[in-house]
Amino acid sequence: MAYRDEIELYSCLGRLFDQVEADVPQATDSLLKAKLSIRFNVTDPSALLLINAKERPLQIEYGRAHHHKPDLEVDITGEALHQILLGQLSLTKAVGSKKVTPKGPVWKVMALADLFYHAQKIYPAVYLSRQ
Repeated sequence: MAYRDEIELYSCLGRLFDQVEADVPQATDSLLKAKLSIRFNVTDPSALLLINAKERPLQIEYGRAHHHKPDLEVDITGEALHQILLGQLSLTKAVGSKKVTPKGPVWKVMALADLFYHAQKIYPAVYLSRQ
């Protein structure tokens, strides 16, 4: 299992997104252009993550207290998210193999590609330092 629990997942992703924003602020441009709000329903461990790109600055909420309905929901396992962020599984293949199941305008999930591309360069170091 990639993450022991949702606390470890939130901590790891929080550091990752903070680092991406600091190092590559343009990584969120395609999400902001699409004006998307995406909720990730993660299983194993059970966690919720909302990326709200309706306006600048992009907001990321961790946990169950979300203030609005997302445009797109994505069901994903913690392991699949981990593999995508390591670059071992492409977003396209993850959707095709049903490891990632979008609900809503499916084509909009590809707006995540830039964010994931830049996150993949940073994630291995963030994941290794999670202790």
